[in-house]
Amino acid sequence: MKVLLSIVLATMFVTTTSTAQIKAKDWNGQIKAGWNLGNQFECSAPGQDGESMAIGNPDDADNAETAWGNPKVTKKVIKAVKDAGFDAIRIPIRWQCHITNDKAMSVSKTWMARIKEVVDWCLSYDLKVIINVHHEKWLESRPYYKYKDENCQKLALLWNNIATEFKDYDYRLAFAGHNEVHVPGFWGAPTEENLAVQNAYNQVFVDMVRATGGKNDKRHLMVQTYVCNPDFGINNGQFIVPQDIEGNGNDYMSVEFHFYNPYDYCGECKYYWWGEAYKQYGEISPSNEKTLTDFFDKVEKTWASQGLGICIGEWGVSDHYKGSDIDRMHENMTYYCKTFVTEARKRGFSTFVWDNNTFGSGTEKFGIFDRNRGMKVKAPWIINGIIN
Repeated sequence: MKVLLSIVLATMFVTTTSTAQIKAKDWNGQIKAGWNLGNQFECSAPGQDGESMAIGNPDDADNAETAWGNPKVTKKVIKAVKDAGFDAIRIPIRWQCHITNDKAMSVSKTWMARIKEVVDWCLSYDLKVIINVHHEKWLESRPYYKYKDENCQKLALLWNNIATEFKDYDYRLAFAGHNEVHVPGFWGAPTEENLAVQNAYNQVFVDMVRATGGKNDKRHLMVQTYVCNPDFGINNGQFIVPQDIEGNGNDYMSVEFHFYNPYDYCGECKYYWWGEAYKQYGEISPSNEKTLTDFFDKVEKTWASQGLGICIGEWGVSDHYKGSDIDRMHENMTYYCKTFVTEARKRGFSTFVWDNNTFGSGTEKFGIFDRNRGMKVKAPWIINGIIN
């Protein structure tokens, strides 16, 4: 009887601690390794231009998750991620091609049901989950005063519909307001106007989610810097942390940014080596271990000191190699990933590696699991660096 009681109590403890309300700092700090379900639910509808600002529900929109060449997500996909050692999943989602009424920003019932199905799979494996508003081109591509009021109204209506559907979900589920707001074709520094519109988006998101009640009163919410570039939040005093409802303070909010840095190594693939520990093998990126740790310290001082959580919602190293050095170059990528995740975890930041199921050598080759071949791990050097 005592043994049975112990088992019951242990089960209750696990269930309670995994679903109980915790502060954003703790939510992020508990994550060992996060993974992005990239190039899946943020796709445009089949045959639709990915840069289209059209809001609607075109024919075949329900099949958008396979529009960019990836197979449908199954529960086995989620299990494989869990089994590999990840304990959190970020699900980027495009809603604009699943809107049945643009005046109310109502979401297609089939699309909403599909998103809930995948979120439920994640929670069944006790993974923390982020859902967001991603590639909403009408929102991201128009950071101008001219469209601010219209976009804020649409964003409020959209988040009202999303948050209402998920308001009874437990606290393992977090919401992120939007994605990489920027002027089309330009990823550089924002104007005062761009920043003001970005700040308005963040505040509207927080206000509307809180207004839906239920567990959303203290749901973990993530707000973004302009273009999700941390430099445009830290080094520009015009980034404003949204005001939460009375009693919450900053306890249930995180700042999210993306970090493919140094880009000349991680994304552009100009350099094949990173870090002082590997300089004997060839020319390394000018940004090294100290550059990384100094920047993380700055992030901590700027935002964590205010009680905010920190989420690095996307990061990664695009696979790139040449000649007979391929094994050592992959070893170097392992070293980068290990350094990156270790330093982030020291400071309580959560990290979600980008995986777009694309393989080879060069830019945008962020694939880790091969979704077309039973989730075979094709970039073990990345996982080894993250998990170890």
